[in-house]
Amino acid sequence: MDILAIITLTLFVALAVNIVLKKINLPTIIGYIVTGVVIAYGLNFHDSSENHTLMQIAEFGIVFLMFSIGLEFSIVRLKQMRYLVFVIGSAQIIITGIFTYLISIFLFSLDSQSALLISLLVPLSSTAIVLKTLNTNGDINKKYGNRSVAILLMQDLAVVPILLVVGLLASTDETLGSAVLNIAISGVILLAALFLIAKYLLEPFFTQVVRTGSDELFIITILFLTIGVSYLSYVLGFSYSLGAFIGGMMIAKTKYKHQVLADLVPFRDILLGVFFITIGMQIHFGSIYKYFDIILIVLTLVLIFKFVIIYGIIRSGANKRVSVKTALSLVQIGEFSLAVLELIRANSLLDEKYSQIILIVIVISMVITPIILKNIARITNIFSTNDLKEIPHSVQEKSNHIIIVGFGDLGQEAARKLKINNIQYVAIDNNIDTYYKYKDLGEKIIFGNAGKKEIVKEAKISSAKAVIVAIDNPDKLYATCNNLLHFVDKSKIIIKLHANTELKKIVDLDLENENIFIENDITSERILQLVRKF
Repeated sequence: MDILAIITLTLFVALAVNIVLKKINLPTIIGYIVTGVVIAYGLNFHDSSENHTLMQIAEFGIVFLMFSIGLEFSIVRLKQMRYLVFVIGSAQIIITGIFTYLISIFLFSLDSQSALLISLLVPLSSTAIVLKTLNTNGDINKKYGNRSVAILLMQDLAVVPILLVVGLLASTDETLGSAVLNIAISGVILLAALFLIAKYLLEPFFTQVVRTGSDELFIITILFLTIGVSYLSYVLGFSYSLGAFIGGMMIAKTKYKHQVLADLVPFRDILLGVFFITIGMQIHFGSIYKYFDIILIVLTLVLIFKFVIIYGIIRSGANKRVSVKTALSLVQIGEFSLAVLELIRANSLLDEKYSQIILIVIVISMVITPIILKNIARITNIFSTNDLKEIPHSVQEKSNHIIIVGFGDLGQEAARKLKINNIQYVAIDNNIDTYYKYKDLGEKIIFGNAGKKEIVKEAKISSAKAVIVAIDNPDKLYATCNNLLHFVDKSKIIIKLHANTELKKIVDLDLENENIFIENDITSERILQLVRKF
């Protein structure tokens, strides 16, 4: 079938399915997985070369996701979370792996190698589904979100030794000592290279790109860095996603992180959609029918004992509600297990019957995860009704402040008036020279394009009192105002235009006419009067 026809059909099915599922309040992840099932059976894509090619492309959805998570991190934050990442995360992997090994041998009578291989798969949870959902619902900064991210990060780090073990079982040419030495050398090279790039090259490089004034070059730079650092990680024997995470942490130290995240989100979400479609393509209903009883038992055991183990580990340092939510978030087996299982199958290390059963258990556990996460508060209430509600991890959120979009003459004058009257404000500007100048003067300013959702979210727009739009680029005026309307009422948007002709650009947004001013008719004093209404 022609590739364009396949793409067109896939997009149509994804749209149709998600429109229906949204009406019954199910997340788009489920829609993508259902799309994969439909396409796989409709076009007979099971185990086809197209399916494997699509899976390779889809893996970059995870790469971009991990890169964006890295943008939210920093070395300082990682140090603060070191106990959660390295102690709690390692404990979860080790204890889950031991339990899996013992159950595989004593309950299912597997041989020791098969039990070992399965014990490498079960501890890993779904980074893609959990982090996407936590990002979407804003829970990533809550206590349970913080713990979930820490454990997922340790699981991603654990992929390296897991792949090492599988490689050693598949090959008799390399000893354990030489394999570990090679990994250690590669790790030192990777970290040294990325440290030097981040310290001496990254910010000057970004500054030169931004000064060209080209949005296209900025986006190309982001894609180059994301894919480039991931490939470097892969060449040195690590996973794409680990390299992407470290790359994101590199950029997190720069002033460009917010704009990078805003531009990266469309690529991340599209490729994650492709990833979830490939998950659906791996569901074989024939195998489900053939091994239904075993699959049901294994799936139930995995969900129960992963929940109990994670709950027990987290409960030692958190209340019951946080522990239950963290455990519910991570009960599934994740996408990296699929990648490891693919390597196991390629080297014929596991009986095909067991491979099929564990494959289906992984996929089904991932399918039900979005439903669990969407109803996590209700499910938690069953286990815990007395604990206090969680508070966000970040407690210094801005509220009742003013956002100034564009820090030119009027924006600066408005900021001066607001400051005199003790009104909090945050400025947004995508001119790098303006950013440098006023950041150094102590102004509260964010570098980025206010036409991007992630940028205005960073300015805490949902709790802002009003927004002043004073940008000098008429072509970006519509995109900015349209974006703002997703977060605030139109009555709270105050706009400065250069001329009446610019009004045509935003007329269909139906904004408040009394809040729209031509440049010569608006002063900082008038802005202050408008702001005081709110």
